[in-house]
Amino acid sequence: MKYLVTGATGFIGLELCRQILQSGHQLIALSRLGETLPDGTPTRSIDFRREQLAAADLESVDIIFHLAGIAHQQAKPEDYDLVNHRVVTQLAKAAEAASVQCFVFLSSVKAMGESVSPLARTEHDVESPLDAYGRSKWQAEADLNREFSDSSMRVRILRPALVYGRETKANLALLSRMVDKGLPRPPDLGARSMISRSDLCALMQAVSLEEKQGVCTFIATDGEAYSTRRIYDALRDARGMGQGISWCPRWVWWLACRLFDVLRDTPDATWNKLFAVELYSNNAVLEATPWRPVASLESTLRVTGGVL
Repeated sequence: MKYLVTGATGFIGLELCRQILQSGHQLIALSRLGETLPDGTPTRSIDFRREQLAAADLESVDIIFHLAGIAHQQAKPEDYDLVNHRVVTQLAKAAEAASVQCFVFLSSVKAMGESVSPLARTEHDVESPLDAYGRSKWQAEADLNREFSDSSMRVRILRPALVYGRETKANLALLSRMVDKGLPRPPDLGARSMISRSDLCALMQAVSLEEKQGVCTFIATDGEAYSTRRIYDALRDARGMGQGISWCPRWVWWLACRLFDVLRDTPDATWNKLFAVELYSNNAVLEATPWRPVASLESTLRVTGGVL
């Protein structure tokens, strides 16, 4: 089997390429800067903001995993639209022209818009995304559904929840650093879905081999519900720090979050990131594939020694 991976040197791409090579398959790895993978495997440099792959570049490729994109960060709306939306459609069309068997697009639960219920959401529980990142992912999904529903090329859309693993970034990495600095134990509020990087990469390969034709969309989570307190406790336990002390009242947490938001001009963002309910169901992918998650945040942290 011959695989092509875009975004090969990113947080998820590195693990996916490692799993593919470990399985003995052929790999074409693409990255924006053309760095080598940790085992020395070269990657081809391509900047999707300026370049496109043609059908000739995809000759004899069986499966494409499209991971490249602009992450959930501050970027211009037009950049999100170009890289996270229009490039996806262009690459999928080139893949179809090259007779690629399966095109796997790594979307995001952010394509489903804001959560409006404390219940776990399914693939059909979609609201209009409010931010440019979510809109770009949703528009890419809409194009794939419109263009390839009757195609001989299988298309798989995966919407992962928050992904954890060694060298994770953003909010989990910030919480990890704050635990080291003596952050008090958070109140037991909120819950969110997550998935380990290794499980997500195994799932991408599993859905790529499913023979059902057309476009299929799946949410990717490990099936657990993680509160900020659970994450905090897991980090401290894996580092041998013992249980933290809940000396900070809930109202102080709320006030600290409000002050932080005022300084950053992000209304209600910090409290929601820490204590909102954002749950997603993985029932659909469990029913459609033999894949099962094998990791939890706690088991992952035990392996990494508490390092994220």
